Amino acid sequence: MSKIEILVICRHEGILQTVVRLINNNPEWHSTGAITDGEAITVFTTMYFKLVLLGSGIEKENEDKLCTTFKAHNPQIIIVEHYGGGSGLLFAEIYQALNGS
Repeated sequence: MSKIEILVICRHEGILQTVVRLINNNPEWHSTGAITDGEAITVFTTMYFKLVLLGSGIEKENEDKLCTTFKAHNPQIIIVEHYGGGSGLLFAEIYQALNGS
């Protein structure tokens, strides 16, 4: 069974590493992290992701541009905003988004 690919974008290196590690602890998921918009777009266009997780520190204007770019490349992409709250909330947000709720 292949894992669900998740792109995590966050401006804070320590938080990004933590979120990537937490997601990768789930045997059903695999995440790739990006700090800059350029890095995120490059990774997104070279790999298939089912979900993009937008983390802390992304300005609204940049978030809007990223979402537009991602949707243009893959209209079915699921985009979730996550700004903290612990691993339980993180997992709940991902499960809820993947299940279309």
